[in-house]
This record gives sequence, C-alpha cells and structure tokens, in this order.
Amino acid sequence: MAEVPIALDLTLWQMHRYITNQLVINQMPLSNLLNLGAANAAPRRERRKEARPGELLDAALDLFVEKGFAATRAEEVAARAGVSKGTLFLYFPSKEELFKAVVRESISGRFNEWNAEFETFEGTTAEMLRYCMNTWWERIGATKASGITKLMMSEAGNFPELAAFYQQEVMTPAHQLIGRVLQRGVDRGEFRQLDWTYTIFSVIAPLTFLVMWKHSFGACQPVSMPALVPEQYIANQVDLLLHGLCVRHPDESLKT
Repeated sequence: MAEVPIALDLTLWQMHRYITNQLVINQMPLSNLLNLGAANAAPRRERRKEARPGELLDAALDLFVEKGFAATRAEEVAARAGVSKGTLFLYFPSKEELFKAVVRESISGRFNEWNAEFETFEGTTAEMLRYCMNTWWERIGATKASGITKLMMSEAGNFPELAAFYQQEVMTPAHQLIGRVLQRGVDRGEFRQLDWTYTIFSVIAPLTFLVMWKHSFGACQPVSMPALVPEQYIANQVDLLLHGLCVRHPDESLKT
C-alpha cells in the first residue's frame, strides 16, 4: 500500500475529529449532516453555472477592448471570469466564436429592437434621424461595446473571417436601417432623393469619429481645446446633415 503523505493524513484526521465533535455536541446523525451540506451546496453550484456565459462574455468584452483580438488569450478570459479554460470552451469552442458571441450580445442583437422602434416612431424623419444617432450613443457609443468598432478598424485586415462576420452582423444591418430612415424622409416629402450609399456613410462617419475620439484621439486633444461633449457633437452633426453650411432661403425651409 502506498504511504499516505503526512499532510494529507493530518488533514483527514482533523476533519474526522471535527465531524465527530459536532455529532456529539449536536446529536445529529452523520447522514443528516452530509445531506444538509449537499442541499446547501447544490443551489450555489447551479447559480454559478447559469451565470457563466454572461460572465465570460463580460470578461471577453473587457479584454478584447483592452488588448485587441489577437493579443487576448482564452485562458485570460477564463481567469477573469473565474473559471477554467476548459469551462470556457464548453460554452464557446474557440476564441473566434467567443468574439462573435460578444458582438451579438453587445451590438448586433440590438437591431431587432431598433427596427421595431422604427415601425412605431411617430415624429418627423428629421427627429427620427436625431433619435437614431443619440440612441446609438447611449446604447453603444457610451458603453464598453464601442471598443469593438475600434478593434475591427485595427484588426479586420488580419482576420478576414471576423471581418466578414462583422460586415454581415453589424455593418449590413446598420446600412439597411439608416437607408430605411432616409427613404422614409423621401416618401414623406421631407428629404430630397440622394445617393443613399454615400449619404449613409455621411450618417455613420460622425459616430465612428466619436468612437475613435473616445478610445484614441481624445488622448491627443490639446489642453487649450474645449472638451468634446458627445451629445452636443451629435446635435451639431445632425444639423449639418439636415441643413448643410449654406444659408437657406425662406423657400428652402426644412421641417425639424
């Protein structure tokens, strides 16, 4: 028989002595004590199991934004979420699939709610455009998820599969939604018909700039410059989109 290490033998002896003392003091059968321990432990394990996917996605989002996709390792995500690397791969079979789940959870999963809001919006299309840009900032731009945009801009060329995924899950739905907004304005006689391809880019560009300012350019801002306030910046950009820079004549008024 293999010799039991002294430390292990001591630990087992201490455990036996503790349980024996408790049984004597409390007059509780050993079976009841074991059942009580199992009953108390099970709910905690179940809650922990249910929490893991969300915790893993939160940890992955943090690390992807902090370090980028290439530099983030699966074991780092698992460690930050408080689980093993094996547990991570039970939910997400690869780092690529984990990244896709993060994008769906934090960005692309919102397009259903945005399209539903489009159907029920009752204001003018100018108001709708303003609402869309402000809502994007509140739900994406002002959150950690905005870092995904910066990540894709810097790493898409090195990961064509992820670039194709992001195009399908984020860029295409975004272009379609903005196109619907602009076409609504034309159909209601509020906007003039333009080349939507470039007009959509004109709507997206200031939002992309805000992300880059938040995660990069802002650190380069001279102290002498006034701080950029996102809400004020968006209001100014909407005004430029709707009215341009030229002085308008009375007969060229536009409902806002």
